[in-house]
Amino acid sequence: MRASAGWLPSQRPESEISLPVRIQESADVADSARIGEGSSVWHLAQVREDAVLGENCIVGRGAYVGSGVVMGDNCKLQNYALVYEPAVLEDGVFVGPAVCFTNDHYPRSIAPDGTLKRGDDWEAVGVTCRQGSSIGARAVCVAPVTIGRWAMVAAGSVVVKDVPDFALVAGVPATRRRWVGRAGVPLEPGPDPHRWVCPQTGETYIEENETLREATT
Repeated sequence: MRASAGWLPSQRPESEISLPVRIQESADVADSARIGEGSSVWHLAQVREDAVLGENCIVGRGAYVGSGVVMGDNCKLQNYALVYEPAVLEDGVFVGPAVCFTNDHYPRSIAPDGTLKRGDDWEAVGVTCRQGSSIGARAVCVAPVTIGRWAMVAAGSVVVKDVPDFALVAGVPATRRRWVGRAGVPLEPGPDPHRWVCPQTGETYIEENETLREATT
């Protein structure tokens, strides 16, 4: 599944049993937001207009989901995460506590003439998180960037460029330190220089041209 301007979470057949949506009384959820079955929005969280959350998502205490943000199924936003529009999160994305996704390349409160800037005075840019990716606590992702499939951003990192699939990045600015598999565990060298193995699952991966892919055989 790939994200695009028209990408939406998968929809469960109507014949299947639906799961309740849990929204705490102190949460602020816009009437036009779409919350998928089995999802939870916890205390003091805010979900803005036209945001779309897939099934079985968790929006933690004090988290913010901007207008028009799209989240796939089984995503987790931990406490006080800030996901500004137009971010897109594919299925199974983890966003740690106090993470911030920016949306303005050149932020200013006022225009050059000193007047207060309005919402239409700038063009929002977004962060895209591919399937299964994880963002550690207090990391900042400076839009526009894409976090690759099953990639992992270490806590406190500042991401200013795209992160490859399966990469573990850390630091300010974030750079690749290791490769990780679907389980999130750092991979170990395999039997040949271009092959990596997950010590937890035994799955193998092949490195080519500074990218990693799952081995088919």
